[in-house]
Amino acid sequence: MLDPLAMLMPPPVERPLRPALFIDKDGTLIENVPYNADPALLRFMPGAGEALTRLQRTGIALVIVTNQSGLARGYFTRAQFARLQQALLQRLQQEFGVAIDGFEVCPHAAGAEGRPGCLCRKPAPGMLIRAAHRHGLDLSRSWMVGDILDDVEAGHRAGAGGLLFDSGGETTWRRSPLREPDAVFTDWAAVADHIEQALQTATGDARWNPHGTAPSNASTLNA
Repeated sequence: MLDPLAMLMPPPVERPLRPALFIDKDGTLIENVPYNADPALLRFMPGAGEALTRLQRTGIALVIVTNQSGLARGYFTRAQFARLQQALLQRLQQEFGVAIDGFEVCPHAAGAEGRPGCLCRKPAPGMLIRAAHRHGLDLSRSWMVGDILDDVEAGHRAGAGGLLFDSGGETTWRRSPLREPDAVFTDWAAVADHIEQALQTATGDARWNPHGTAPSNASTLNA
């Protein structure tokens, strides 16, 4: 039987899914200090805050995704890491006016031969997929940026683009199709340029995807 009150209610409005930039923390957003939980040691990578300010103006979601095996290894506690996370988010807001939309953490150690022992540790895509469900994100119009090929692979496994921020973190260079970056960058301004251009291209073009051709200020890796 039809509910007459329900018939008077307007249909629910579905919010469109947003594109996102998934950001690795150590070696990409901030300088890599292994297993650090001390907020005093936080140092942003040059140009990172300014680039995120630019990208935030486009309406893209900004989500940090980070492997933190130090939790599993007992190098720091969840409370200590929570203080570091809070300090990082506060500094982004206070120094650059950047509000991070999500912060995903994998607390597990790597499995055998360095492969993920869980569904969330990069290069597995679990953190990206979880964030997409939580925040209404369109993975097919999103990117993962990080300093190692595990970040690139996680992005591709999630159906997003994979960008390598080559700050020296990658030392193994284990290659496979999923680990081939869509573009390689050495500075954050070029990352912002790349994404802004892609978002502009996407306007009125349903065929666009984040695996497209990199602009002239980005480089690509050869197999």
